[in-house]
Amino acid sequence: MARLTFLGTGTSQGVPMIGCGCEVCKSTDSRDKRLRASAFVEYGGLNILVDAGPDFRCQMLRAGISHLDAILLTHNHKDHTGGLDDIRAFNYLEGLPAEIYCEKYVEDSLRREYSYAFTEKKYPGAPEWHIHLIDENAFTVYPDNGKDGRLEWISGKGYVHISGEDGAGPLPDNGTARGVEIIPIRGMHYKLPVLGFRFGNIAYCTDMNFIPESEFSKLQGLEHFVINCVKRGHHISHFSLEEAIATARKVGARHSWLTHLSHQLPRYSDLCGELPDGILPAYDGLVIED
Repeated sequence: MARLTFLGTGTSQGVPMIGCGCEVCKSTDSRDKRLRASAFVEYGGLNILVDAGPDFRCQMLRAGISHLDAILLTHNHKDHTGGLDDIRAFNYLEGLPAEIYCEKYVEDSLRREYSYAFTEKKYPGAPEWHIHLIDENAFTVYPDNGKDGRLEWISGKGYVHISGEDGAGPLPDNGTARGVEIIPIRGMHYKLPVLGFRFGNIAYCTDMNFIPESEFSKLQGLEHFVINCVKRGHHISHFSLEEAIATARKVGARHSWLTHLSHQLPRYSDLCGELPDGILPAYDGLVIED
């Protein structure tokens, strides 16, 4: 059983867009208020976040999320990684590094953009991350329960790593959370390789404008399929509305949801009336289950 909450369903600029007075940006419908794209997945007893953009802090507070076992990054663009510094709050409260799963080029980008998180002598309070490298092959996520050691905060010095041998035991295991297999979906974001993810019978794919034919076998038998869509007509790096509908029909999930929506599409209520049966726009706070 997988349960996915849409934390954000907007584009890199969000909706409303700064300075814009269009009817979508001025809409009073809460479903037209879109933070940057991100999803929270409860799967096999684990709490998994897909992408941590600039709205990460607001999304965690709004959804009441107090623990993450893993953060999966689809790619390295700032609207999907710009909130990673705020992981410091979880580090401090739980005494645990954040478990981040991403491709090698994404790690390389993080090392450049967040160099202070990777230096040997860190600034006190810098975020603590544990990077796991992944690709388009299936991988397993395990509970983040401190089995490999804990962090102790020392004022003026920052975090000190304490191994289990030094007396820092793991967090309690209630026996319900075990490793879960996640299936990555390879796509292209213009010329940039990106990953979507399948959790049981839910697949989440954002920031794509092409999915190789070989990947569609990973998308068979879905209850829910999430796909990105920015606007009508051609876009250089995202599926258009027409392409997203065609891709959703090809996948054939019982329910398909559009995310990463911009203000160039109609208001939520109007867009619903234009879409085929079984395909709907997602909105912030929407929850789906397989």
